[in-house]
Amino acid sequence: MVNCRNVLAVLVLLLCIELILRCFGFCDALLYRESPSYEYIALPDQDRYRFGAHIKTNSFSQRNSEEPDTSRQIILGLGDSVLFGGTMTDQDDLASTLFSLETGMQMLNISAGSWGPDNCAAYLKEKGTFGAKAMVLVCSSHDAYDRMSHVPVVGKFPNYPDRQYKVAIWELLDRYIIPKLAKYWDRTMHRLDPDETVANHVENAVVQPKSPMEYPINDGFGELKAIADSMEIPFLIYLHAEKGELEAGEYNDMGKAILQWAEENNVRCVKGLEDGETPAMYRDGIHLNEDGQKHLAKCLEILLAD
Repeated sequence: MVNCRNVLAVLVLLLCIELILRCFGFCDALLYRESPSYEYIALPDQDRYRFGAHIKTNSFSQRNSEEPDTSRQIILGLGDSVLFGGTMTDQDDLASTLFSLETGMQMLNISAGSWGPDNCAAYLKEKGTFGAKAMVLVCSSHDAYDRMSHVPVVGKFPNYPDRQYKVAIWELLDRYIIPKLAKYWDRTMHRLDPDETVANHVENAVVQPKSPMEYPINDGFGELKAIADSMEIPFLIYLHAEKGELEAGEYNDMGKAILQWAEENNVRCVKGLEDGETPAMYRDGIHLNEDGQKHLAKCLEILLAD
């Protein structure tokens, strides 16, 4: 006969675990939707608390706490997960938030994990430029040839969910524990999403600088410049150094291709490699921690003040 006390104890334990997990943000993940234009983007008007970080998006799916404010000077901040910050970065610690607070301008954070310049350009073609006075692209060397593939990721990978879990314990098992264990018996079950793929490649890459590749650079660079030129506003680039490049003391061949394109097209490009980035500012091979976001904000202030 089942001992009622033991059953009750198990139920109480499970309830406690469920409540604790919800306090850490389980069942409150940032949700995404697919886009035929720019692959995917966070859903608009979200207000989440996840792993101690506050995460918000406005009605344009920008990672901003506020709507675009035409009474302020608007700057378009464009990029991938470096600018987006990921779910580990609190809204108040984002470089775009800090920039806005320090300057009085408003930097719109138009970004998503593993976005390239072509994703950003496609977004602006669909949504417009919000009366911006300048555009700044925060990119890394791998963005030189990282083109949109439109391979479905939303609802396919744990980091791009399209709906909330109803039970926190199941989310813990299904999103984190089972995939980690699965790779030991079936490697096909453990696939990296686009942003993880980039981060994993960068983390394990051996930096051996070569001459720039001979095939064309991502079309998004030219598209963004064309949009800025049509609006008669500046287009600027901040080339964030990958950690391996920082340790090697120079950009890899893809980074050099971006620098070459910027020089040939008369686009001002600030090099993070020469602008004070240090290994202590990184979470992994590419993403910035809170100190890195602060540094990026200061660099963007200097870049846009000139």
